[in-house]
Amino acid sequence: MSRLTGAGEQRGAEVIDEHSDTVPLPAVPPPADRPPTGRAERTGGGGVPPAFGPIVKKVALGVAVSLVAGAGYAGLRQIADAPTDPGAPTTAASPQTSATPDEAAEGVRRASAGGAVLQKMAAAIEGDSRSAFLATVDPKAPEFRESARTIFANLDKLPVTGVRLRYVSDDTGALTPERRTALGGTESWLAQVEVSWQLSGYDTKPARETLPVTFVTRDGTTYAASFSERFVAGQRRPIWTLGPLDVAKGDHSLVISLDPDADAESYVSATDRAVDSVSKVWGRNWRRKVVVYLPAKQAQMEYVLGAQPNTYTQIAAVTMAELDTPQAGAPVRIVANPKLFDELGKQGRKIVLTHETTHVASTATASPVPLWLAEGFADYVAFNAVPVQDESAAKELFKAIRAGKVPSALPGPEAFAASSAELPQAYESAWLACRLIAEREGRSTLVKFYRAVHASKSSTGLADAFKSVLGMTEQEFVAEWQQYLKRLAGV
Repeated sequence: MSRLTGAGEQRGAEVIDEHSDTVPLPAVPPPADRPPTGRAERTGGGGVPPAFGPIVKKVALGVAVSLVAGAGYAGLRQIADAPTDPGAPTTAASPQTSATPDEAAEGVRRASAGGAVLQKMAAAIEGDSRSAFLATVDPKAPEFRESARTIFANLDKLPVTGVRLRYVSDDTGALTPERRTALGGTESWLAQVEVSWQLSGYDTKPARETLPVTFVTRDGTTYAASFSERFVAGQRRPIWTLGPLDVAKGDHSLVISLDPDADAESYVSATDRAVDSVSKVWGRNWRRKVVVYLPAKQAQMEYVLGAQPNTYTQIAAVTMAELDTPQAGAPVRIVANPKLFDELGKQGRKIVLTHETTHVASTATASPVPLWLAEGFADYVAFNAVPVQDESAAKELFKAIRAGKVPSALPGPEAFAASSAELPQAYESAWLACRLIAEREGRSTLVKFYRAVHASKSSTGLADAFKSVLGMTEQEFVAEWQQYLKRLAGV
């Protein structure tokens, strides 16, 4: 396939309002007790992007996302100060400590008023009452009212359960004087709200996002007036807030599409086949349930991922853990890049879907396996499902080897960065490293090797697996792999 792959670049902090205007925010360093890299917090270049500054001076919210992009990881992280207990009541959370007792009391009052609105919203969703849901929406916010109708219809189409809306924190200074004047009423403010939900039959843990919700009080009643007032960079948006959805369900897949022209049913069939292909290699001991998001345009993909514009223009698909702390059991989604996915053609889409489904099966978004193994294994499974000629699949690597540039080591995390000049070679060499293991020891041993590294709690897990599973050191394997590459390249 064409290597429309890569990893997300580090992003500076900025706030994006609902009119797409941006306001820079100062970056803040990560806490001293956080390691520079983590199990599921890697950038394509092996580092951690700077933590994002608070959206307002009294709010510092965030969600950590781990991505496996097309055929590469991309870690997108923020520092979360607010609690994230999905079982907390919808009205829970006191405001941040204010400067005076009076201000603190006002914050409690706002939290109570806003929390009551959120509780009514959640109850309306649970009770499938469109009228009750719309009753919580500001009658003088026609655009948001139309959006709310779409949101309710979307949730009605999805197998959603356990929707919770939890008031986290706020700051009355977040809205400009002009915006407050436009809203009218006796009071208006912006709050951060944690939204959690599960897709029944697909998720074992709730998905979570943090939404900026604007509240306005008029005639003694508080309403929600916007779900998109201002977003901090890296703050994701639930797909069901972005436009009308088309939903298709297969034996093993759920396809959620924002594109009215996409054939969601055809993606269901392709994803179901990808599940079968992955199971033939990985085994059937996984949930065998895959959720695919099909945005209609690039911006929607970026909203779902919490990415800056044009970050993923050359990436065909991304595997994302839709949880603030990616971990085993986290809800995982495959997010397609609409333009590139269409251009791939039937066979190309099959390869990409099989690759991404491998990441879902192997819980790659919460795994300590090195990138070369995660990506090489996913390509091995994909190319096993859709055979390709070596000369085509490893074109750039073979060209480099014939020019005398034989890789000196297995590709490190920096090789998978979007800006890496040797990005194609990284994927190609990782794939052939995994294929060599399968040819040398058998496919089951390759899977055993991957599982051993994945399950290890030791910093020497990779070295241990080389010895215990393959009976050699990494250096010995690299020497054999180099000879294998040269032979394949005809050198």
